[in-house]
Amino acid sequence: MRDRKRMGDTVKRQLYADIIVDITHEKLDRIYQYRIPETLAGRIRPGVCVDVPFGRSNRMTRAYVLALSDTVDYDPEKIKEIASVSDRGITIESRLIRLAMWIRHTYGCTMIQALKTVLPVKEKETGRVQKQLQLSVDPETAGRILSEAEAKHHAAKARLLRHLMTTPVITQAAAARELHVGSSAIAALARDGIIEIRETTVDAADSGNTGKSEGTAPEQNGDQPQLNQPQLSAEQYHAVETILESWREEPERPCLIEGVTGSGKTLVYMALAEQVLKQGRQVIILIPEISLSWQNVKRFRQRFGDIVTVIHSRMSKRERYLHYEKVRSGQAKIVVGPRSALFTPFTNTGLIILDEEQESSYRSEETPRYDARETAIARAGIENAHVIFGSATPSLDSACRARSGEWTYIRLTERYGNALLPSVEIVDMRREMQEGNRSMISRSLQEQIAGRLAKQEQSILFLNKRGMAGFISCRNCGTVIKCPHCDVSLTAHRNGMLICHYCNYRTPYLSSCPVCGSPHIHGFRAGTEKVEQTIRQMFPEARVIRMDADTTGGKEGHDRILKAFAAQEADILIGTQMIVKGHDFPNVTLVGALLADLSLFASDYRAAERTYQLIVQAVGRAGRGSMPGSAVIQTYNPDHYSIVTAADQNYDAFYRKELGIRELMQYPPAAHLLTIHMSSKDEPLLNKGAGYVKQYLQHLQKDREVSIIGPAPEAVAKMQEYHRAAISVKGENLEDLLQMRRFLESYIEINSGFDAIRVQYDLDR
Repeated sequence: MRDRKRMGDTVKRQLYADIIVDITHEKLDRIYQYRIPETLAGRIRPGVCVDVPFGRSNRMTRAYVLALSDTVDYDPEKIKEIASVSDRGITIESRLIRLAMWIRHTYGCTMIQALKTVLPVKEKETGRVQKQLQLSVDPETAGRILSEAEAKHHAAKARLLRHLMTTPVITQAAAARELHVGSSAIAALARDGIIEIRETTVDAADSGNTGKSEGTAPEQNGDQPQLNQPQLSAEQYHAVETILESWREEPERPCLIEGVTGSGKTLVYMALAEQVLKQGRQVIILIPEISLSWQNVKRFRQRFGDIVTVIHSRMSKRERYLHYEKVRSGQAKIVVGPRSALFTPFTNTGLIILDEEQESSYRSEETPRYDARETAIARAGIENAHVIFGSATPSLDSACRARSGEWTYIRLTERYGNALLPSVEIVDMRREMQEGNRSMISRSLQEQIAGRLAKQEQSILFLNKRGMAGFISCRNCGTVIKCPHCDVSLTAHRNGMLICHYCNYRTPYLSSCPVCGSPHIHGFRAGTEKVEQTIRQMFPEARVIRMDADTTGGKEGHDRILKAFAAQEADILIGTQMIVKGHDFPNVTLVGALLADLSLFASDYRAAERTYQLIVQAVGRAGRGSMPGSAVIQTYNPDHYSIVTAADQNYDAFYRKELGIRELMQYPPAAHLLTIHMSSKDEPLLNKGAGYVKQYLQHLQKDREVSIIGPAPEAVAKMQEYHRAAISVKGENLEDLLQMRRFLESYIEINSGFDAIRVQYDLDR
């Protein structure tokens, strides 16, 4: 956003360009204006790369055109002139700037915020010095010295020597971490000339992302795919051929692959990626969570070698810089990563794949609050690339577009390798309680866990914590207190009220169930630590590991736990939704979904959809190898359509039921939804500002078929001293909502009363 006051001088027949200086040279903090000379008038347009005189020295600098205007911000005589259109032509930066303009238009933010999203500043940092250890003596001498160390009980020296006799090099850090060898033992061996210590500046690009320790050399398979490619099934082969045919006819038409869990969607992705690579183009593969990266990277590296790299937010600045350099140099041709990897600066992007496309993590929580799915389609349109969405449980929005014919629609109905879908049992926890079992583990699940332990098979216990905060339900009959107007659960607040976070409906907290009269009506309070304690008491012989926010600290926390479970170092894995997304553990034959219906009553119109998706994904972790699998769904609402259809893995039935409800309530995809999020440390000011916003929206509502809901407090009404509220606008015409948002942005910008109020916008969320 400019910090200069616009004078409004209009110069006839003279155009000016708003430009941003190449951010690899300058800090990205402002937009500049330059005069467009008549000789270039027909060649300057948004996204074009130009050369401009910049700074006091007027050094020639590369810049990108953002917009054209016939107004200037200050004295026109002082504005410099664009020197030339750069011979670099349309660069990747210029294409990403066009994408930033689309984000700004669609999601509402300043141009600077959009630019910082798509063009992150890549800082080069000094390389990290790493000490590497290697033997300085021949193997026979090393063996003799090892025997002497063992005889003298020099255990640390012996461990290091034994390791170096089989692995030529290990870093000092890895020796300390993995072999527990201290610096004194290393110094003594070096002093005696037995080992050599070499210092080197390391390229951290692959550190912490491939599942390898610092002491292990990464796989070097070259740029060509390996020959031992998995054989596609007939169904997968048909899917690939259908998609390739679709690309030939309509290259920019997105495709949705709906495949049951274990159907081998990744093999289809690889086959399509191979076709794109043969054309000399690059591939971006988005995954919903960093915790999924190690298995995905392993699979793609086994197939394509070291042209695969990873980019994610947990990397250091240096690691990100090195990865971007691999991309810029052409060394990396496939990038795997979460949402931010969408903006990888490939010069010739040919394919963008979004795996598990239904995941909410594809939506940014910071301004601009963009949806990576829609943004991927926009980038593909700019770069003439293909887009593939994949999921066993597609979002209703994507499924609707695929089933309507807007997108290519592919279905994989069989598991790869003749594996069978697991058998599923629904356990009514109301009956468990009535029959005396007050444990969170049903009797059936207890029996099946014991059976898996006896057969040395593995189990996953998934605790559905989505929506846990706030909602009130009866443990006796399962009734949940819901808003009579919005079909979402009411949320308990500390003031003793139950509140709807869409329309602000309020009612006092209840002491007994309005349906059965039971006093056992309250919110749930359960966590993975409690589940772990219960399982350890029930099965003291079991090896149990827990995966949650408390156990996954550090850059490699997720990888460490998942690798240990994959190596069968534990019998039971306990966790929340992060353990049921895309993982493939062949020895897992049992999944237990605890509190499976908890997410069903979040104050969110997508609650039933997310519950269905979570349960299907959880159940799908069982029986992916040669052994049959089973799943136990524990619920207080065994007859709810999302639970029943998830147990049957019947997406068609769920889709029909849920879409009917969305059409009735006018929620996406039946209509569009614009949400204005407002926050301030001053609660009275926030309430006043929200009131003014609603009044202005009501003014804009004229001649537009939209409905306005709220203001109402957010689900988390106060966060980090900021009070939070939201207003929603629903309508079938997307352009109506975008126009209202743009008018509202201008209204807020010219009213100083909003200076102490933060405003963000969400679209179709």
